Amino acid sequence: MEKNSNILILVLSTLFIYLLSINQNSKAHESELDQSSLIKRLSFSILVKEAAPAVVNIFTKKDHQSSNSPLFSDPFFKKFFEEFIPQQKGNEITNSLGSGVIIDKRGYVVTNNHVIKDAKKITVALSDKREFDAKLVLADPRTDLAILKIEVGSNFLPYIKLMNSDTLEVGDIVLAIGNPFGVGQTVTSGIISALARTRVGIGDYQFFIQTDAAINPGNSGGALITSEGKLAGINTAIFSRTGGSIGIGFAIPSNMVASVIRAAKNKGIIVRPWLGIEGRQLNKALSNKLGVKETQGLIVDRVYPASSSYNAGIKNGDIIISFNGIPIADHSSLSYRVAISNIGEKIKLRVLRNGKLIFIELVMAAAPEVPKRNVTEIKGDNPFSGSLIANLSPALAEELGINSLRYSNGVIIISINRFSRSYHASLRPGDIIKKINGINVTKVSDIKRVLNKYDNWTIIFLRGEREYRLTIR
Repeated sequence: MEKNSNILILVLSTLFIYLLSINQNSKAHESELDQSSLIKRLSFSILVKEAAPAVVNIFTKKDHQSSNSPLFSDPFFKKFFEEFIPQQKGNEITNSLGSGVIIDKRGYVVTNNHVIKDAKKITVALSDKREFDAKLVLADPRTDLAILKIEVGSNFLPYIKLMNSDTLEVGDIVLAIGNPFGVGQTVTSGIISALARTRVGIGDYQFFIQTDAAINPGNSGGALITSEGKLAGINTAIFSRTGGSIGIGFAIPSNMVASVIRAAKNKGIIVRPWLGIEGRQLNKALSNKLGVKETQGLIVDRVYPASSSYNAGIKNGDIIISFNGIPIADHSSLSYRVAISNIGEKIKLRVLRNGKLIFIELVMAAAPEVPKRNVTEIKGDNPFSGSLIANLSPALAEELGINSLRYSNGVIIISINRFSRSYHASLRPGDIIKKINGINVTKVSDIKRVLNKYDNWTIIFLRGEREYRLTIR
């Protein structure tokens, strides 16, 4: 009996060990399957297959003046010849390469303005090797964005939907798709390293997404997409000492892209809202000096009389804390918020005034054209002959991309004939005329009145931030 009992225990123990080994093998197999499944879930292949067909290559042809003179290889003489001696030789055709993103099934393509600038011909090449001639619908140097249109008949194109870039967070996974160095479509991955970068030096609206996804020459205009396959931004620039990627790339946020697309589909004209205020960034030192708790915001120093800010009751000394609930850190962040808004849109500002928080509602409006520009071509025997001048206003300043508050009045030179007297007198487009022979100039009529009065001239004008005196005898 005892012997049979021992045999039974041995059989049961052996069976238990066998079943345990089967269970462990099963778990190991399940673990392998789980790991394989996990690896598949972490792959970007499905995402790339969906997004990549909407990312295109852009080829441009540009005219480039050439000369056989050996002096043209010297930068100094090249500049001299280009300014003062008309070129006798024909133009060379130069090719450039960039990327773009289809954002509409009907063939709208967004890219960087610097990719297509001065192009005589633009060709868009799809990932399936089809090529189309592209029409430039809108070019916006202020944002460094451009919208192209390709005609594909009744066929619909693959496209990428735009996301709300305000929902992006540092650490989000992103992919950069483009054509770096012309080697063909390439995908790189990384994360969002920072948001709201403002010291990049590209365009007028300094508000960029920073990523460590590799971006190289040729990637400009390509897509930065999220793990959901939506467009987070347009790859635009890199910080590099060598020309290659070192993990610091910048993209224009999709919300800015959306504002330019809206303009392109609305007669191709950009009219942005204008707050009409100037201010300083609030920091800890200023907070202590003013006796306020907040350490982030914009202190209003000037309000333009005809602006929506003035009409809404914003005053000098107000501290703007947020725009529609989004914190405002400096003038760049406020300018970005205004730029992506719509004319007629109601917005709410959170403002600190005399130590108290208040809310101010205002309706976004365009910059006023006061006075009317009165564009006038100057002819005759005078230093302005051959120039096109106009009355400055906030609207014209915005259109020309200059500071619309600092330069909201006066007379500006819009263009100059290269072989005219005004050009040889060293006047240039963008110069703002302040005085002629001691007489203040505020309107075009002031210049027209004195054109035939003098033989000797002393002209004071602004060029950028500097004031110049030009004497002609």
